[in-house]
Amino acid sequence: MRLGILGGTFDPIHFGHLLAAEMAREHLRLDWVLFAPAAQPPHKQEQPVSPVEHRVAMVWRAIVDNLYFVLSRVDVDRPGPHYTLDTVRLLRAEYATDAEETYLIIGSDSLAQLPTWHEPLQLIQLCRLAVVTRPHCVADLGALERALPGLTQRLDWIEMPALDISSSDLQRRVRNGLSIRYQTPEAVVRYIAEHRLYHTNAVR
Repeated sequence: MRLGILGGTFDPIHFGHLLAAEMAREHLRLDWVLFAPAAQPPHKQEQPVSPVEHRVAMVWRAIVDNLYFVLSRVDVDRPGPHYTLDTVRLLRAEYATDAEETYLIIGSDSLAQLPTWHEPLQLIQLCRLAVVTRPHCVADLGALERALPGLTQRLDWIEMPALDISSSDLQRRVRNGLSIRYQTPEAVVRYIAEHRLYHTNAVR
């Protein structure tokens, strides 16, 4: 089995997330891609985040029609803090005891921040990193290799068409009464409208 893991806040999930997962699945011949919404991301402690059950519901609606995509509640149903290293360990134990390889799917912007993550050297020993190219983001591989020796041997690059969509921009558009169609699945658009997520007077 070849397993991919895509974690994130997914507030909301959008086509950038979905395309990254599909490109990684195809390029690396993954059997499954696990979507693992973060309950309370350690790096976003000071930022308002939508209730986790809303974010889980949106992820499920976005991936339900793809047989290769699986929703995982690994970071939802356990106490925090939730570090990526722990997430990968738990998912490998649950899904990939006989895995040929496990890949953590991240953007090139996240790769640049990897030295600041919790126990990054242990993380790259546990799994390979499937790094999806992001517009206007080029990581300094020399500096990263010096900070994390052996890192560059654990990277697989996923070339992705430029799709400059961000969750924060979708939130802003909703607050300003602008359309988010064609940037996230229609089922997610409807869910956001039905639950009045990201509106100025929304109940959080």
